[in-house]
Amino acid sequence: MAAGGGRYFCTAGRGLEPFLAREVRARLGATEVDCVSGKVFFSTEAEPGELRRLRAGERLFLLLKKHPPLVVSRNKGKMLHELKSLVVEEPKYWLDVISIWRNLHGCEGKKDDVSQENQSPLKRKSEEETTIVTKRQETEQARETVSEECQAEAGERCVVPERASDQDCRTESKTFLEDPSRSSGEKPIVNEQLSFSFRVSCRCSGAIAKILTSQEIGRAVGIALMKQFGWQADLRDPDLEIFVHLNDIHSVVGIPLFRLPLANREYIKTAGLRSTVAWAMASLAEISAGVFVLDPMCGLGTILLEAAKEWPEACYWGADISDSQLEGADVNIRAAGLMDKIELLKASVKALPLPSESFDAVISDIPFGKKFKITKDIQLLPDILQEMERVLRVGGTVVLLLSQDLHKYMDGITQCAENDPPNATSDSASETAAAKALNVDGNSSSLVNGVKESFLSSRRTHFGSLVLDGVYGVSLGKTDAFIHKYRKISSAGNR
Repeated sequence: MAAGGGRYFCTAGRGLEPFLAREVRARLGATEVDCVSGKVFFSTEAEPGELRRLRAGERLFLLLKKHPPLVVSRNKGKMLHELKSLVVEEPKYWLDVISIWRNLHGCEGKKDDVSQENQSPLKRKSEEETTIVTKRQETEQARETVSEECQAEAGERCVVPERASDQDCRTESKTFLEDPSRSSGEKPIVNEQLSFSFRVSCRCSGAIAKILTSQEIGRAVGIALMKQFGWQADLRDPDLEIFVHLNDIHSVVGIPLFRLPLANREYIKTAGLRSTVAWAMASLAEISAGVFVLDPMCGLGTILLEAAKEWPEACYWGADISDSQLEGADVNIRAAGLMDKIELLKASVKALPLPSESFDAVISDIPFGKKFKITKDIQLLPDILQEMERVLRVGGTVVLLLSQDLHKYMDGITQCAENDPPNATSDSASETAAAKALNVDGNSSSLVNGVKESFLSSRRTHFGSLVLDGVYGVSLGKTDAFIHKYRKISSAGNR
């Protein structure tokens, strides 16, 4: 049995939960997979190296507790008592999970010597939900995204504690240490082999956030752990971190497995599109050995990097009209060691210097946002689609990331398929897209296990020879976007 056998949960950006659920089944052989907004719970015996390879998730945790949401009342004392009982009940189970964490932590230290950061998975930077906030590990992705966990909550408000001063940190730590000595003589369960310094990272949202602050919750949980196990609080450099998330859906307690989020790719030097979204797009393109894949608006090359890392036996091409973007993409490709996998060329997406029907898949993030005028995008979209359609072989796929405005506009430039009512849904379309939405190991039949697709529509509509094969709503943090998947059913002009 692998050392990592246990129950886990992984956070995911809104809309990526189905992708992550399929991935943990396919990649880890996970069982008991359960999706909620922003999280996927699962059981697996996978080793740390396999767990680290998850691509659709943000942060990975060993699960300690998953309970229904706390009953909210105006009595703070009563609620804090319930919080403490959440921690102190079943102490043996806690120690068993801590043993699993220790085994995983030991394996991690022996097997992953790539960087100093990865050798200390639990001495990770605290994000917005923690009392101590450091800025050292912020990435360029923060320009486009809010906290991964905030965006994963489907509109819930994250209550983020204010940054504590050094004096505040020392005061809180001191309070933790003093409080148990004033208790009623209750002796902690001390296991010398499982004795750790720790801190509590807390985030609450929904109704409970109106009654209790994250600091109050963290302090109550911390004191309970000290009384129960005899652990010592250390807010700056703990051996162990306890993550507590309370909202209107559930109460969850877990241990972060790795210091950095899974979404922080070590092979991406300069971040562009969120790596998890780029991977999800590539997973829809049905990439297999020997196929040719094109990103005609590649920017910094994030989609190509994610695809080439996951499916290295394919051939990848990226095009962009911007010299600076191509330079950034070249730096990323070289840093990732993928020079022999990805070719770059300067070209306009409206006039690609490529043969017709020469690619098996076209994947692209259609630019939008502050740097790009929506009106211009809308005017160019028909030409962009036409050129993508031209270079795509019959049977190939097109996967596009579109803004809300472009998503709405697509209905205006596509025509409903013959004998298909405009508002009809196609069960066969849903089943086809679900069965082929992920191809980690080349065996798509093993990837669909009852996880509901995040289709907003499975209506089959045409643009020339392209037929819509699925639409997925995803979050980019501050904005929402839509992944459209199309399939080419005939040569252009021969519908």
